[in-house]
Amino acid sequence: MAKKNTRNTRGKIIDAAWKLFYRQGYDDTTVEEIIEESGTSRGSFYHYFQGKDSLLSTLSDVFDQKYEALMETIDPAMDRFDQLMYLNRELFAMIENSISLDLLARLYSYQLVTRGDKSLMDHNRTYYRLLRQIALQGQERRELRSDVTVSEIVRVYALCERALIYDWCLSEGDYSLTQYSQAMMPMFLQDFRRKA
Repeated sequence: MAKKNTRNTRGKIIDAAWKLFYRQGYDDTTVEEIIEESGTSRGSFYHYFQGKDSLLSTLSDVFDQKYEALMETIDPAMDRFDQLMYLNRELFAMIENSISLDLLARLYSYQLVTRGDKSLMDHNRTYYRLLRQIALQGQERRELRSDVTVSEIVRVYALCERALIYDWCLSEGDYSLTQYSQAMMPMFLQDFRRKA
């Protein structure tokens, strides 16, 4: 019971923070506002987070929630390579339409300088588990090459996603992330597709 309450408290703080970040911007959001919006206490906030900056890494939680929702809608008969492209397209559409460039840039900057939690690289995340599952199924179904490890397929997929997001942030969003990734991801990853 305590574990569920822990997730609920942490989740309330994360949900409140991102709601405020979207609505009024990261710089204009205070810890006090996050505490008030979440209906939690100052002690609870600092139990889970060192400060507002540490909430940036929870953007990966937002991405994982999106992946979990997408997995419920994906056609199980779809080729696994196409499933990967579908997940990428839908996640990037959500990023492009719902996440500010400023927040993405801050997340990437924070991940580069933090000595602690590098949430984007946490291989226990839902993101990595789902990618490993799809890659393994793709190999079992003879849709993806089996002479390459599942870990290598997942590593390259994640690297390509990070690179595209990073470039989009550097370019200040002057092109469609979704459209660009639809062209580039298949090109980057096509070598993992099993030749007929």
